[in-house]
Amino acid sequence: MRISQIDVSSAIGKVIDPGPGKSLADLNAIDSIKIEDDFIELKLSLPQPVHYVRDKIISECSDSLKAIAKGRELRILVSGKLQEPAERKILPTVKNIIAVASGKGGVGKSSISSNIAAALSLSGASVGILDGDVYGPSQPTMFGLKDAKLEAVQTPDGNTIAVPVKKYGIKVASMGFVMRQEEAAIVRGPMLAGYFSMLFEQLEWGDLDYLIFDLPPGTGDIQLTLTQKIPLTGAVIVTTPQEISVVDVRRSISMFRKVNVDILGIVENMSYFSPPDMPGRKYYIFGEGGGKRIADESNVPLLAEVPLNLEMRDGNDNGVPFVLNHAESVQGKILTSLASNIAGRVREINYNKAESSAPVISI
Repeated sequence: MRISQIDVSSAIGKVIDPGPGKSLADLNAIDSIKIEDDFIELKLSLPQPVHYVRDKIISECSDSLKAIAKGRELRILVSGKLQEPAERKILPTVKNIIAVASGKGGVGKSSISSNIAAALSLSGASVGILDGDVYGPSQPTMFGLKDAKLEAVQTPDGNTIAVPVKKYGIKVASMGFVMRQEEAAIVRGPMLAGYFSMLFEQLEWGDLDYLIFDLPPGTGDIQLTLTQKIPLTGAVIVTTPQEISVVDVRRSISMFRKVNVDILGIVENMSYFSPPDMPGRKYYIFGEGGGKRIADESNVPLLAEVPLNLEMRDGNDNGVPFVLNHAESVQGKILTSLASNIAGRVREINYNKAESSAPVISI
């Protein structure tokens, strides 16, 4: 039986990409179709990043093609389409820069940041994490890099460049790598800006799908300056359920909106505690529902409710992000789902940016 490219494109055209929520036909996602006697090869290009949706899209396209393939092998290749111009001078080789912020300290922002980075890496993405908290850099502890320093590498042309430290396949850079802990209390404005600019202007990060930017807590001048300097894809805001944290989240949302940064969503950390011997029980130690209230009020998604977990705390203290060793646990699945939800929001934002910047042709 002869089949045509039109047959193939019609068969898969109604498959829905869950990020932007549009069909492959609407996304103009088909780059090429090759039909031979023994195989059909499809190349699809979708809004990036595609790590969490690639298998789903391939599976649904395969199901749609079975009726007409008549035993032919199906070769379906899915790649991510870069939606933003790649001409930006700051971090030009990083596709998506995600700020993780909190209105106040003590809500577990850095713990969430390290586990987001680790979960995204487990999906097959290339990931870096930039720890910008000058007064309390946490990522060196969370990645087991307390004594690490930025690495110097010689390029083929004889120049020396500084590169992040790599751990668990994730590139890590921190204020803790460029200054001693006891220096933090005496660092002031211009010195702070100089230290920090080195991490994103002078380091060679290489090609990354995501750079997770662990912002200092609060909403002061430091945070405002950093969010204006760095071309963020969007921001994730971490809170705990109690009202005092929720009040600070409102300020964080207001800050990001003032500098035109998209809010990817809210993460409620320390939502509840379930004893290991009673996993069905939930104790709402810090109150209940604060994250959902602020998400609904601000019209942004609640990305996850992350419970208190003793093993997650141990992972933070011992230098191994929890999700790396416990991805199949209840807590690990919540963190994996959080990363997947963030990736979905990034794809949605990238698609919307591409649509809004597309030229309008009038006849």
